[in-house]
Amino acid sequence: MESQDTVPLIIDGQDIRCSLKERQGTVANQYPGGPVSYQGATRDLALQAAQSSARAFTTWSKTTPIERRTLLFKLAQILRDRADEIKSVCCQEIHCGPLWADIITNDSIGLIEEYAALTTSVATGSIPYIQQGYGMVLKEPLGVVLGIAPWNAPIILGLRSVVAPIAAGNVAILKGSELSPHTHYLLASLFREAGFPPGVLNFLLHRPDDAPEIFDALINHPAIKKCNFTGSTQVGRIIASQAAMALKPVLLELGGKNFTVVLDDADLDLAAREVTKGAFLNNGQICMSTDMVLATTAVAPALEAKILAILQEIETAPMVISPAAKAKLEMLVSDAQDKGAGIHTAPRAVGHTPQSFPPTVVTGLTPEMKLYEIESFGPVVGIVSLETEEQIVSVIQEAKYGLSSSIISRNHYRALELAGSIKAGAVHINSMTVHDEPTLPHGGYGDSGWGRFGARWGLEEFVQTKVVTLHP
Repeated sequence: MESQDTVPLIIDGQDIRCSLKERQGTVANQYPGGPVSYQGATRDLALQAAQSSARAFTTWSKTTPIERRTLLFKLAQILRDRADEIKSVCCQEIHCGPLWADIITNDSIGLIEEYAALTTSVATGSIPYIQQGYGMVLKEPLGVVLGIAPWNAPIILGLRSVVAPIAAGNVAILKGSELSPHTHYLLASLFREAGFPPGVLNFLLHRPDDAPEIFDALINHPAIKKCNFTGSTQVGRIIASQAAMALKPVLLELGGKNFTVVLDDADLDLAAREVTKGAFLNNGQICMSTDMVLATTAVAPALEAKILAILQEIETAPMVISPAAKAKLEMLVSDAQDKGAGIHTAPRAVGHTPQSFPPTVVTGLTPEMKLYEIESFGPVVGIVSLETEEQIVSVIQEAKYGLSSSIISRNHYRALELAGSIKAGAVHINSMTVHDEPTLPHGGYGDSGWGRFGARWGLEEFVQTKVVTLHP
C-alpha cells in the first residue's frame, strides 16, 4: 500500500473514509512505503453498519440455499486467485512466515467450500410425532451476526467469523483487528467482488480505545442477534457479560493453556518433533499452540534432550506482534528462571528487531511459576516432569483452560482411554496440539469458551429452531 492510503471500512458495499482524523489509527507494522493508517469507526458509523445489515437481511434471508452456495463457491475461487496478494499482506502485518500464511489461506478455501456444500443441509427440518395433527421443526436464520476476529490467523479466523452465519442465511458485520486491518479489509472486499449484495457483509475497524463504545452500540442494536468472538479469555468475559445484559447469545473461542502428554511408551523422536512444531509455529501465537509438556520422570530426561537438540538447529528468530507481547514473555521466562527452572534458547536464532524473541524451552517447570498457569502466546514451551501417569491425570483434571491437547503414545487404546479424561475441545493422538480442519468442530471447555465453529456444528450455531403444528 502507498503511504497516503487509509484502510477503509465497508458499509452497504461502499468504502468509507471520513474526515475524523482523530478516529484513525496507524497500522502497527509499517509497509515499505511508510506508515499506513486505518479508518476507525465512530458510534454513528457502527449504527449505520447495523442498519445496513438489517435492511440486507430482509432479502438475503429469503435467498435459497442453492443461491448462497453458488456465491460461496465463487468467493472461494476468488480467494484462490488472489491468494498470493492476501498472503503477502498477512505476512507483512503479523510477522508470520510463508508456511503459516499458506496454511491459513488453504484452510480458508476449504472452510468456505465446506460451508457452501452444507447450505442445503442446515435448512433441513424434521417432522416429529405429536399426538394429534402434524408437527414440523423448522430452522431459520437469526438475523445480523457480529463477528469479532483476531489478528494472529487473520485470514481463516476473519472468514470463519462470518462465512458460517452468511451460509445459514444470516447477514454479518466483520469487526476486524487493528493489528491486521489491511488483511481483514481485503477479505471483506472479496464478498463484494464475488457478488454478495450490499450489506450482507459490512466491515468495521476501530482504535483500541474506542472498543467499548463501538461494541456497546452494536450489541445493543435490535438487529444484532448473536455475536461470535475469538480472542483472549479476559476480553471474552467482557464480551459475554455485556451480551448477556442485552440478552444476546455469544460463541466464544478463547485462550488455551494447551499441553502435550508424552507417555512412557511414546516414540520420543516423534514427540520432540510435534512439541517443537506445536510450540513454535507462527511464533507460538496460535490459540492451539503447545504451552506445556507433561511427561513422567522415566522419559522426561531423554525427551528434553531430543527437544533441545531440535532447538539447536532453529535458525529463525520469531518476531512477536508487539512490545507488550515481548515484555510478557520476558516476564514469564524471568520468573521461571528465578524460581529454579532451566532456560534454553535457540543459539542460532538471533533476532535483529526490537520484537524478536528466541524460541525458548523451559525445563523443570513447577506450579509456583507463572508460566505454569499463564498462556504465553509466544515461542515459549515449558516441560513438567511428574512421577506417574496418575499425577499427569491429576494435573489435567485441574486445568482451567480446555481448548486443544495432544497425547504421544504407541498404544492407541491407552491414548484413547486417557483422552476421555481430558476436558478439552480437541485431543490429538500422535500429533501436535495445533490442528483444525474445515470438517471438524472447533471450540473449548472451561476458560477456553463455549460453542463450536466448524462444519455442520458451526452452522447450527447460527440458526434458530421453530415449531409449527398443523391441525384439522
